[in-house]
Amino acid sequence: MRRITCPERSDWQATAAAMGFTFHTLAGERYWDESAYYALSLDEIERSIEGPTAEIEAMCRELVGRVIADDRYLRLLKIPEQFWTYIAASWKRGDPSLYGRMDFAFTGKGPAKLLEYNADTPTSLFEAAVFQWTWLEQAIERQIIPSRSDQYNSLHENLIGAWAKVAKGRHLHLAAVMASEEDAGTVCYLEDVARQAGLTTTMIDIEQIGSRGDGSFVDMDDRNIDLAFKLYPWEWMMREAFGGNLKGASTRWIEPPWKAILSNKGILPLLWSMFPRHPNLLAAYFDDDPAASELGSTYVRKPLYSREGANVAIVTSGEVLEEQPGPYGTDGYIRQQLASLGNFSEQYPVLGSWIVDGNPSGLSIREDQTPITGNSSRFLPHAII
Repeated sequence: MRRITCPERSDWQATAAAMGFTFHTLAGERYWDESAYYALSLDEIERSIEGPTAEIEAMCRELVGRVIADDRYLRLLKIPEQFWTYIAASWKRGDPSLYGRMDFAFTGKGPAKLLEYNADTPTSLFEAAVFQWTWLEQAIERQIIPSRSDQYNSLHENLIGAWAKVAKGRHLHLAAVMASEEDAGTVCYLEDVARQAGLTTTMIDIEQIGSRGDGSFVDMDDRNIDLAFKLYPWEWMMREAFGGNLKGASTRWIEPPWKAILSNKGILPLLWSMFPRHPNLLAAYFDDDPAASELGSTYVRKPLYSREGANVAIVTSGEVLEEQPGPYGTDGYIRQQLASLGNFSEQYPVLGSWIVDGNPSGLSIREDQTPITGNSSRFLPHAII
């Protein structure tokens, strides 16, 4: 694995505009960055990323089965008790999952280490599935990268196939906070692949979802919402005013309710307890667990619920070395072994391994000048060399 500086395409911004990639720059700072790319070998992709992703996905599904069968785990994860049966019913009837993303620390030396699982509302999907593939094709044409370069990326075609399987011809509503340019861009892309799968669709802001007296959910045209993709975290859904209607409504959600378990960082200590010393896991414990002392005075502290690195702290020798501000942490924290992200030209990369319909499907890489990946961290393309 190497970070290789390279020329940018002179027209990349025009290409982005033509493709609807409007959030390539956020708050005046570059988000998409093709002044360098990460080169990996095929062996690194297959053995160090793809294989472990499939194995951990199977482990996570085993974990869900254990959690719904044991109230102790549900309490540890701070999932509201009134939703326990709702989540369990979703799992038992096999509600399908569309996608997710596991974030790994990987330097090319030693096994990749799972940092967390973005199982419910991962973004950076369009840039991973489409825009970095366009970069690959054009970078080969313009001799920016070697002519035989490839990319670990079957996201687009796998998403089309997954939508056909998941929706089974039903009308699909897609909801998000549309004021967020990044969220809206992600949902627009998912609508595009859904239409390529033959589905009819309706886009709606999450605040525009209504409900009838019987508890069923409807859109602005009073049309019943049968199947809905929501780029809105389950823990927020459960706390909304309409949360009480979730259990009685016929609406099926993507991601499904059982993903509320896997999107919780409390799965990291649970996975460690189920599969101790697994080569792709980091030691992890709940913050108030006496066993957390095994990590000593150097570790990473993460809220059970958090987005974009918010409220994550790196503690070294008992002192906070790095910390991201944010509104999370009231539900509790976990402690995780500190993993080396590697230092590539003074940048710290995190590798996002995508899963579609339960199968490993592609790679995205984001980097930052600090070891905590946040909302402003840059997206760099990758190539198999």
